[in-house]
Amino acid sequence: MYGTLRRGSHNKFAELLADRAQYVGAARVAGRLYDFGQYPGAINSEQSDHWIQGEVWRFDDAQLLPSLDDYEGSEYQRALASAEMEAGRIDCWMYWYVGPPTGRLIASGDWLNR
Repeated sequence: MYGTLRRGSHNKFAELLADRAQYVGAARVAGRLYDFGQYPGAINSEQSDHWIQGEVWRFDDAQLLPSLDDYEGSEYQRALASAEMEAGRIDCWMYWYVGPPTGRLIASGDWLNR
């Protein structure tokens, strides 16, 4: 999670994630992050110096993923991504923004430190 679902976010879906999932750790994924006002959007990038900062969560609750899909909506597509963590790489689900990147680029790649 790289935006409004990260730890410390105050919305019902971030709280749902915190209640039903286990925080694994900080991670980063290759890409660019854009600020759309109330939320960010991640766009894939193959350039070695483009990173999105986020978190990896683990859960077994079969209803949680469809709830998160609904929260993200049609502007986002869930897909597997390779995240880099301190202990190595891990494959995880990520929500990619599928619209045009019309927001402001977040150069740090970190929604919480924009």
